[in-house]
Amino acid sequence: MTELAENPLVKGLERLPVHPTTLVIFGATGDLAKRKLLPALYNLAHEGSLPERFHLIGVSRREKGHEDFAREAEEAIRAFSRREPDEKVLEELLKEVKYVPGTFDDTKLYGRLKEELSAFDEAAGQPLNRAFYLSTAPEFFPVIIESLGNAGLTRDERAEVRVIIEKPFGTTLEEARDLNRRVLSVLDEHQVFRIDHYLGKETVQNMLAFRFANSMFEPLFNRNYVDNVQITAAEDIGIGSRAGYYDNAGALRDLVQNHMLQLLTLLCMEPPVDFSADEVRSEKVKVLRAIPPPGPDAVFRAQYGPGAVGGEEVPGYLQEENVPPDSTTETYAALRLHVENWRWAGVPVYLRTGKRLARKVTEIAITMKPVPHHAFGEEGSIGVRPNQLILTIQPNEGVALSLGAKIPGNRMRIRPVNMEFLYGTTFMSQSPEAYERLIMDAMRGDATLFTRNDEVEAQWRIIDPIVQMWAQDKTPLPQYEAGSQGPEEANNLLLGDDRWRAI
Repeated sequence: MTELAENPLVKGLERLPVHPTTLVIFGATGDLAKRKLLPALYNLAHEGSLPERFHLIGVSRREKGHEDFAREAEEAIRAFSRREPDEKVLEELLKEVKYVPGTFDDTKLYGRLKEELSAFDEAAGQPLNRAFYLSTAPEFFPVIIESLGNAGLTRDERAEVRVIIEKPFGTTLEEARDLNRRVLSVLDEHQVFRIDHYLGKETVQNMLAFRFANSMFEPLFNRNYVDNVQITAAEDIGIGSRAGYYDNAGALRDLVQNHMLQLLTLLCMEPPVDFSADEVRSEKVKVLRAIPPPGPDAVFRAQYGPGAVGGEEVPGYLQEENVPPDSTTETYAALRLHVENWRWAGVPVYLRTGKRLARKVTEIAITMKPVPHHAFGEEGSIGVRPNQLILTIQPNEGVALSLGAKIPGNRMRIRPVNMEFLYGTTFMSQSPEAYERLIMDAMRGDATLFTRNDEVEAQWRIIDPIVQMWAQDKTPLPQYEAGSQGPEEANNLLLGDDRWRAI
């Protein structure tokens, strides 16, 4: 009988075991839990990735029973799961779901939570690991963690206890330091998982594979060959109903301080000794420490004005509901940074993010230095352009490499062409949602894709001076038309012949 050949596409996709775990979601009736966390848990269950013994407890301020919460969780999964739910899997996931109501500073809440956790342990006949997910407003992070500590829920000699903290981790450097101090007065660093969902995206992780698993790329990632780097996180939507949050945060805090600086560190870090959590994060911290805060001439901000997106007229930021008419909160931020180390000295790294731009796209573009001699000058030739490596993170995860190629014919005419790799077509499957990977890693105790305390503070050290500078400047911000490429004034950040890529 002929043996079936091994499918090479499943190599490396084997499931790793996870210890039996009870996951507690604080803020379980909130938007993040409904749209991301509960659907992520369902998809993990669908794929058989959850541990054989897995229990879920929801905690929130609203009064309701276990059955009510289970029904709401089912509705959220049906509405937001990336796949059509299987009835048996859904029933099995939610059949023993518990719900504990109460305010997060109420000591009685933690007593009731302890009872539910103990009941699951007794039913299993063994202590289960515990993962507490803080899907709440940031002001409750220290309150919940200190209350867990006071209730004796952060230590267990027989099982692991982990706490997953959502962003934002502080709104200034001082706040981040204070929050770190309060968290680490209760927990050890290895118990803390500060989540940044961008790091759960496949293309973000693939940056490490492209750099360190392919000898053809890594020798080029330095100042001798790279001309500039552009990191773009553009959205075509406005702020929607998030005016209360967004007007206090702005684009700089919302995306640059966390997501975009994380992308920069993964792109620019040195090869770690191994791919353990602390080795990877130590190399990322070195990159952040090599970046001086940019001066006033290397930062720019603006707000979107009225315009058209997708053929529909939309209001400007100052006309959005609940936005103060004199707001100076930026919806567009651009920076020019420099990594002042041996590898990257002299290479500008441009970051830009904005709302109500031409389309939704997150990408990293590495532009190589031009060839030293242009020998191709035939009429009709588009010409030799610098090679670019484009890592697209959303909406379609993949990698493209632009090369100069000859146009067919009897003349030597050159034009750029693209070599592309797309996850969906190559692996014949949909990439898992970022939260699926991150929840599993947290339950497994793998902190590689989570932010360490010194990493958070190093990010804020770069961004905090800009926050303070902009807070003192109350002059009206430049406006850019909704649905456009963004403000033209952002071109002033670019050096030499550098140009922004079209969004």
